[in-house]
Amino acid sequence: MFTGIIEELGVIEKFDRSREPAMISIKAAKIPVGLKKGDSVSVNGVCLTVISASKNNFSVEAIGETLKKTNLLELKSGDKVNLEGALISSGKVSGHFVTGHIDGIGRIKSKRESRGEILFEVEADKDIIKGIVKKGSVAVDGISLTVAEVTDSSFSFYVIPHTANATILSSKGTGDKVNLETDILGKYATRHSSSEKSSEITEAYLKEKGFV
Repeated sequence: MFTGIIEELGVIEKFDRSREPAMISIKAAKIPVGLKKGDSVSVNGVCLTVISASKNNFSVEAIGETLKKTNLLELKSGDKVNLEGALISSGKVSGHFVTGHIDGIGRIKSKRESRGEILFEVEADKDIIKGIVKKGSVAVDGISLTVAEVTDSSFSFYVIPHTANATILSSKGTGDKVNLETDILGKYATRHSSSEKSSEITEAYLKEKGFV
């Protein structure tokens, strides 16, 4: 479990696709401290398992299905990635609960800067959009963000320059892909409402029984 508050920008040192699962080696200063084999780390919002760690880097594995359903497949040596270590149970949750299980890939439709803020609009599949609500939370490349507006095919959010510069959003532009994870609480609410049976008491039923 994560919070969507990016701790550090890492740099891809090596992406070995010749093996299965693929291995991604990442250079970082803060995240590797205390990491051990088997720990979870969020890389661009994707929960991955650590297979080795040293003082200034660590390696994770990613299966083919994960690569296909996220933007990790496009990574190459030298690329920057958003990093967050797993949430400690006693830790402060400044963002929202993020699982690291990506729902799908979105594509940046527009990016506009004005008055010290940046407005992003992201297009996504309808199944993903259904789980996004205005003023609700969404994780974009692992970043906890508040939704500004939602349409049938896209949603938008604002970020301040600090957030953009502390994450890979600063280098993202129109057409770029982003990993999306909708709010887990919204998923449970949607699941609950869809499983409820519709009432069999209709106006026609009441008329038939003489109540109307």
